[in-house]
Amino acid sequence: MEKPRIVVVGSSNTDMVIKSERLPGPGETILGGDFIMAAGGKGANQAVAAARIGGEVTFVARVGDDMFGSGAIENFKTEGMNTNFIVVDQDNPSGVALINVDHHGENSISVASSANNALSEENVSAASEAIADAQVILIQLEIPLDTVRHAAKLAYESGTQVILNPAPAQKLDDTLLGFLSVITPNETETELLTGVKVTNEDSALKAASILKDKGVGTVIITMGSQGAFVLTDDGSTLVPSKEITPIDTTAAGDAFNGALAYAIAEQRPMAEAVRFANLVGALSATKMGAQPSMPTSVEVEAFSNT
Repeated sequence: MEKPRIVVVGSSNTDMVIKSERLPGPGETILGGDFIMAAGGKGANQAVAAARIGGEVTFVARVGDDMFGSGAIENFKTEGMNTNFIVVDQDNPSGVALINVDHHGENSISVASSANNALSEENVSAASEAIADAQVILIQLEIPLDTVRHAAKLAYESGTQVILNPAPAQKLDDTLLGFLSVITPNETETELLTGVKVTNEDSALKAASILKDKGVGTVIITMGSQGAFVLTDDGSTLVPSKEITPIDTTAAGDAFNGALAYAIAEQRPMAEAVRFANLVGALSATKMGAQPSMPTSVEVEAFSNT
């Protein structure tokens, strides 16, 4: 059976994670935490998520000529991903993220983007054939916005479905929104994009309608434990999430987006695709680390039956 073809354009970081009882306040030092160093970056996390559950993934990214960059590329190859369009930057180091996680699984993150900030339109154009051949392209906002817009336009013109995870939150122009098949903001990102504070299904519909009116095909607002609100041409629904006890929510959203891209590339109905993505996102939050928490298809199937 042919695997669904997905191109991910985005960031690659090395995550340095400290898990402690609580998050430190300004000027405060907390002792006694556990340290983990793991591969991360929204783009890389989402690419690994899609690959690990069975997608044929091409990753377009930029890393430094250092041990973090070479380690990342080897890791992507181990995951079975196409790394032909990962540029090794001779001038900028690989991206790094410093992450604090408390005992509830909540986190605070600081990122040094470095080589990710140099991912260019030309780098994306080099992968134009792969983008045209894919069913889905998945993009985030940890790379330059001009590069995001170029990737979305290239895919749109090729007839490839475009999913944008608008994180970290920032304002987006209507031209970019018009290229999108699917957008997947959380509540904070939705409020920045629409001015509507999302607290329940009614406010989610109001906010999603604003984005839909700007040309986005399908709007999916992730709402944590409430689930994911979905607005399509056929109407709206709130897809519930599986109840869990979170260990580390760092990359749960990335797991969701990678799984969503996979399911849409498989041409599943949207509600079913979101239900599957909710499941994968919830499962990832039960493990520590970003890419280490991305589940396999076998793990997802077992989790769905619990």
